[in-house]
Amino acid sequence: MITLTTDFGIKGPYVGEMKGAILAINPEAKIVDVTHSITRHSIIEGSFVMEQIVKYFPPDTIHVGVIDPGVGTERRAIIIEGTQFLVLPDNGLATLPLKWIKPKAAYEIDLRKIETIIGRKISSTFHGRDVFGPAGALLSLGYEPSKLGKEIDLEEIIKLDLKPKKLEDSWLLRVIYIDDFGNVILNLENYERPKYVEILGRKIPYIDTYGKVKPGELLSLPGSHDYLEIAVNQGSAADVLGLKVGDEVKVKLLYGEG
Repeated sequence: MITLTTDFGIKGPYVGEMKGAILAINPEAKIVDVTHSITRHSIIEGSFVMEQIVKYFPPDTIHVGVIDPGVGTERRAIIIEGTQFLVLPDNGLATLPLKWIKPKAAYEIDLRKIETIIGRKISSTFHGRDVFGPAGALLSLGYEPSKLGKEIDLEEIIKLDLKPKKLEDSWLLRVIYIDDFGNVILNLENYERPKYVEILGRKIPYIDTYGKVKPGELLSLPGSHDYLEIAVNQGSAADVLGLKVGDEVKVKLLYGEG
């Protein structure tokens, strides 16, 4: 099984071309479109989405991620092998899904080997079709990753700085995802449940679900992904707070009436 997560959009031929390249190598491949609507070039957003996906797919699933603003540069194309596979550019996209696949080895894809296998020259601007898709297809046929490139040190894989930063009485957090409802997901997990969350001068109640406040009111909650989430019932917290993916914001967890 091969999943696809990209920022290609759905207007052009790009997704279809990548699927065609996969099916030309393995006509029996089962392809799951996760999304092709990651915000263009948003590696943080793509990493969050891939993290959520790997948590629910079975062992040996091959996750192909292509959010690749550095395509054609010296950035590496890699395969990470664990309980599942990640096939993606080495630009930080692997940061969050790595936590879930118990990685045991990583490999830099040899583009010359891929060219030999697919029988055509690799485009300098479309590695989704010419590198990552074919590599995923070959893995689905049982190819060992070592046949597609040299092993590299897992510790050298590029990772985004997405660890929450503890301040004296608060946290400096980053927005890692905003969903279609405008819910703002922050990079804080495994925290003690507060009564309120203070963000951008607003004291927001911490409750379990959206419907416990009136329409248009802000709330904070654990969310379905176990990260701290800020939402507006039937509205957009991102619009109300003026936040976007990648923003850093100071957040205080209040455990009393505050």
